[in-house]
Amino acid sequence: MSNNSIDAKMMAKMFLSGAKNLDAKKEWINELNVFPVPDGDTGTNMTMTIMSAAKEVQNLGDSADLEAICKAISSGSLRGARGNSGVILSQLLRGFTKVVKQHDVITVNVLSESFDKAVETAYKAVMKPKEGTILTVAKGASEKAHELAMEGCDDIETFCNEVIDYAEEVLSKTPDMLPVLKQAGVVDSGGQGLVQVLKGARDGFLGKEIDLSISEDAGTPGAKAVPGAETKQEDIKFGYCTEFIVLLNKPLNVKQEIDFKGFLESIGDSIVMVADDEICKVHVHSNDPGLAIQRALMYGQLSNMKIDNMWMEHREKLFHENSDGSWSEIQTEINGAAELTPTYSAGDDIPLGDKVDMSSEPEEDLGPRKDVGFVTVCAGSGLAEIFRGLGVDYVIEGGQTMNPSTADILDAVAKVNADTVVVLPNNKNIILAANQAAIMSEDSDDGKKIVVVPSKTVPQGITAIINFVPDVAIDDNIAAMTESLSTVKTGEVTYAVRDTVIDDVTIKQGDYMGIGDKGILDVGSDIADVTFGMLEKMMSDELELISVYYGDEVDEKDAEALRDRISAQYPQCDVELQFGGQPIYYYVVSAE
Repeated sequence: MSNNSIDAKMMAKMFLSGAKNLDAKKEWINELNVFPVPDGDTGTNMTMTIMSAAKEVQNLGDSADLEAICKAISSGSLRGARGNSGVILSQLLRGFTKVVKQHDVITVNVLSESFDKAVETAYKAVMKPKEGTILTVAKGASEKAHELAMEGCDDIETFCNEVIDYAEEVLSKTPDMLPVLKQAGVVDSGGQGLVQVLKGARDGFLGKEIDLSISEDAGTPGAKAVPGAETKQEDIKFGYCTEFIVLLNKPLNVKQEIDFKGFLESIGDSIVMVADDEICKVHVHSNDPGLAIQRALMYGQLSNMKIDNMWMEHREKLFHENSDGSWSEIQTEINGAAELTPTYSAGDDIPLGDKVDMSSEPEEDLGPRKDVGFVTVCAGSGLAEIFRGLGVDYVIEGGQTMNPSTADILDAVAKVNADTVVVLPNNKNIILAANQAAIMSEDSDDGKKIVVVPSKTVPQGITAIINFVPDVAIDDNIAAMTESLSTVKTGEVTYAVRDTVIDDVTIKQGDYMGIGDKGILDVGSDIADVTFGMLEKMMSDELELISVYYGDEVDEKDAEALRDRISAQYPQCDVELQFGGQPIYYYVVSAE
């Protein structure tokens, strides 16, 4: 192994190693979030972002050059970006690969230049960069990289060690830059995530034994396996695992990507589809692999094709677990698998929905084209219905515990038939992903424009859409909607997942917390008292309307009692109570 250069194979190894190390540390990073709420998800968002790219790199194989690896890292992380930390990480990777892809091998000088570009790209992506965050740690790493390059360092191991040591030193100082970190007794979680990526990459370079395989569900949240649970033969609805790469005739536009993905979803499940300028990688479980293959041929030639019969694989797995290995049993097993594998003849009804006409791309009926459409993000059936009642076209399920990715937002926008689609993120951790979707849509050929109204809470989103006037010019509407956000005060009540001190307030695990727009407003052991105390600190003489949205764990009678208590205390205000159905947060309260 050369100690003064990195080739394509080593680059892929280092990136996968960095991704795996972040994945292994994500729960620890989640716990570093300042607010001890049950939705602290920096580690999860960063992991989902980098794993999206890691899967793309893994699928390239060992023969990929640096340019192909860089494209996979950049496009994979961009499409998979979730939350502020994930979007910033994707931008760091995007800037880094812009430089690397121009070279055949990577030296210390190339790394230094790449670090500079990474930081420049990430800072540009954030409207108001804040020091004491992942950006600061990245900038520190870049400064040390530049210093080493100027000193003539050409040893990669030495370079990695000194850059990481300095990044950790900067990370340790983040509490001095952000008082809220110091009081909580933690370093910045995003910065810690970046350090773990760098450490993992160094381990890969040094040749440490690391399992670099990336599973299809790596980095994604999901239900935990139940001990003793097993998959039954009849539980496999779609029996053929189909994977291939499309060598594109020309880059897919946003509409083509959405249509292709929608088609795959119509014939199966377990869909993974990511497109770059030159290739499109597809994974789907279906009952007719030929349908996926035929559709893919509309976009280019196919490569790396792989089809597995999961019914047979499942029976074979059970056989190996339970058999004595005799030849007669093996033959019986193969015959049994064949009997259970469905076969179809011409004219048969294949159990995958309506037959698909392959002569042209399917067109979903989105209704007549209109001037303005709306996409919003929220969690809770009640809140979703409130938004739909106000004219929102598409509601993305997400928010506190699950930040939608840039690709999720683009998918939703594609389902709205309008010249301009207004996106309401309703969460400060989703705004960057929404902005990234708006930027990516600029290259679309469908004439659709995305505008983000940067709502940070659900009540702000509701107020924004109420302020939309159909007959007013779109620019004036956006200005009015954005201005209306400042008229809303929001408070949310949840529980603490750990002991901490924030804003001189001592919080114990299990306490209920009332969190306002700028911090903790009340803490206690009674949900109603905490909610009422939080509202008291939100109120001022000019406020006229109080809205209370109760969550899925709150009894309606308890919510009504709280409403009556608020009405008695503030008779000058209209008090509205509505079922939100939101998880995690018992009450969301707004005053305007």
